[in-house]
Amino acid sequence: MATGWAGDGAVQDQIDATVKDGIERARRALPKGPSLTRCEECEKPIPLARQKAVPGVRLCVACQEAADAEGQGAATYNRRGSKDSQLR
Repeated sequence: MATGWAGDGAVQDQIDATVKDGIERARRALPKGPSLTRCEECEKPIPLARQKAVPGVRLCVACQEAADAEGQGAATYNRRGSKDSQLR
């Protein structure tokens, strides 16, 4: 099928690149180094099980949930307005 100037797999290549970028961004956001024994925000102790499960953990569960909820407000990609979603 002719798609103009774009190659046959151009749309899939764009989707793959977007997914790859998202994975790399998530990997960079993962904590690194030794886990803390106390939360950076509230100073409550971080359970040993959490320290082992999440290497480099800096926040307790409650503070991490608050930080995650705060970060969800600003999305990097507007999926509803992207050309990919308009092709359907």
